[in-house]
Amino acid sequence: MKKVIFAEFGDPDVLHLLDTDEPRPGPGQIRIAVRAAGVNPVDWRIREGQVLGAHPTRLPSGLGLDAAGVVDGVGEGVSGTRVGDHVFGEGVDTYAEFAVLTAWTAMPEGLTFEEAAGYPSVVETALRILGEVGVRPGQTLLVSGAAGGVGSAVLQIARDRGIRVVGTAGARNQDYLRSLGALATTYGEGWPDRVRGLGRVDAALDLAGSGVIPELVELTGDAGKVVSIADLGAPDHGVRFSGTAGSVPAALATAVDLISRGRLHIPVDKAYPLAEAAAAHIDSRAGHTRGRRVLVVR
Repeated sequence: MKKVIFAEFGDPDVLHLLDTDEPRPGPGQIRIAVRAAGVNPVDWRIREGQVLGAHPTRLPSGLGLDAAGVVDGVGEGVSGTRVGDHVFGEGVDTYAEFAVLTAWTAMPEGLTFEEAAGYPSVVETALRILGEVGVRPGQTLLVSGAAGGVGSAVLQIARDRGIRVVGTAGARNQDYLRSLGALATTYGEGWPDRVRGLGRVDAALDLAGSGVIPELVELTGDAGKVVSIADLGAPDHGVRFSGTAGSVPAALATAVDLISRGRLHIPVDKAYPLAEAAAAHIDSRAGHTRGRRVLVVR
């Protein structure tokens, strides 16, 4: 089968699409014929060799956590899932024609494979950081870098919980943030004053890692009310860096519930062929995403 592999840390050109053995599902796992794989910032961070305790890497290595596809193998002890089912979930080395999933659920009706591949990690992350930042119904949450996959999920989940949301993003994504129920403003010079003009901020999330931690602390008045998933220097400011995943099965169940109620939709900003994983990484690292980027396998 074809699989994206890198044998050294570095720039996107270390990624190569190679022939390799097909994986086999172990106990409690399934194997899918991958139709689409999600592209997450953690993927290019791993490729670059950034130290991420939750994702130790041994070279040569594959990439990818999220995928959607068709079940073609079921491991020992798995019940309720059969060969031929359409599922989405999280596993290992999903930038491939076949991948093993360790957490999955049936795809909601009406969702394409490309769309489904964009949900697992971002919904888990959104739920985790909303819990960690401690924002409550009736309060206001500021989301810095709100137009990407995690931001899109955070805004919609927060709104479903009765939380007022303010999002920062580039000029082209202002209407998109408003469509998700957020008060929107641009980043760049003077952005903290623009946020203040929208009212009190009770908690804040840094999703872009663009060096705004001090301003987020100032706006909330409490470093304990700020969480970052993108700035490894956040603890230097007394701010929590969240990088360890919570319950993926619970996140998938929540995603299905929200999607079925019409309360969550994460658009696919761009889909790339598997052979263009390097281009997907370049674009993901550059930011300015509206929703998700995915790799289409077949």
